[in-house]
Amino acid sequence: MKILIADDDDVLRHILQATLAKWGYEVVVSCNGVEAWRLLQGSDAPKLAILDWIMPGMDGIEVCRAIRKRPNEPYIYILLLTAKDRKADVVAGMEAGADDYLAKPFDPEELKVRLRAGRRILDLQSELLAARERLHYQATHDYLTSLLNRAATLEALRNELERAERQRSPLSIVLADIDHFKEINDTYGHAVGDAVLCEAALRMKASVRTYDTVGRYGGEEFLFILPGCDGINAVRQAERLRGCITDHPIEMSRLTISFTLSMGVVARYGGDVEGLDAMIQEADAALYQAKILGRNRVVLSGAPTENEILDRALPETCLAADAPRRRGSVAD
Repeated sequence: MKILIADDDDVLRHILQATLAKWGYEVVVSCNGVEAWRLLQGSDAPKLAILDWIMPGMDGIEVCRAIRKRPNEPYIYILLLTAKDRKADVVAGMEAGADDYLAKPFDPEELKVRLRAGRRILDLQSELLAARERLHYQATHDYLTSLLNRAATLEALRNELERAERQRSPLSIVLADIDHFKEINDTYGHAVGDAVLCEAALRMKASVRTYDTVGRYGGEEFLFILPGCDGINAVRQAERLRGCITDHPIEMSRLTISFTLSMGVVARYGGDVEGLDAMIQEADAALYQAKILGRNRVVLSGAPTENEILDRALPETCLAADAPRRRGSVAD
C-alpha cells in the first residue's frame, strides 16, 4: 500500500520513511503541506497519509479540511502526527477530518498498530465499494447479454435527448428485432435461443461507435442510440449492424444458425425529452413496417416505403392489377 509522509522535520521524516519501507509500504514523502495536498489530489494518490500538524504552506489541519471537502471517494485515511497532546487539540484535529492521531515522539509499535487499523478500514471500504459497483451493474445491465437493460437504456436516451437539445445536434435511434426468434426457440430450445441473443449482443456491441449506446429493450428487441447521426447516416449505421448479423451464421456444436434483423430508424434534430415516448413509438412503427415489407431490412420513419413509391408512380388500374405481387401485400 502507498502511504504519504508529510513533515518538515528532515530527521523525523527520514526515520518514518525507513520504518515504513521496512514494513513493506510504498512511501511518498513531502516536506510541506502544499506539496502534500498536491500529491493527495493525483490520480494515483496514496490512500493513507501521515501528516504533521505544523508545516509550512498548509498545516496538517488545513490539509485535512481540504481533503474532506472533496467527494468521499476514494477515501484517504489520515493519521495526524503532532506534539500537541491536549484534549482540545486532539478534538480539533479529529473535527478537521483526521481519523487518528499519534503524539511525538512516536513509538514504532504504536504506529504499526494504528496503521493496521487504518488499513482495515480502507480494506472494508474497498469491499463495500466493490459490492456497490456489482449491485449497480446488476441494476442497470441485462443478466443474459450484459447489455444495458431497458430502464438504463431509456435513461441513456433521455440524457442524449437533453444533450441534443442543448447542442441543437442530430440524434437517431434504431429499434431492432431478431426475425422469427420464436422459431429458433421452438426448433432448437431456449438454451440455443439464449446463445443466439448473446452472440447478437456481442456483435452489436462490437459494431457501434464508442459513444453509441446499445441496450436490450425487451425479449429479442434491441435499442441503439446514435448521437450526431441524421436519418441518412443512421440508416447506414443500421445497415452495417444488420450486415454484421446476417452475413455470418452462428456456429455452435453441430448447428449452424442463420438469423436476420428488422430495424426501425427515427431521426431527430435537436432533442425533446418530453417526446421520448413518442420517439420510441415511432421507431416501433417503423420496425413494424420493416416486418410487413418482408423482414431483414431497415425502415426509416417518415421515408416513403416501396409500396408508397409504387402508389405514386402507377395509375390506379395498374396498382389494382399489380397489388397481389407487391412486397408487403396480404398475399405475401
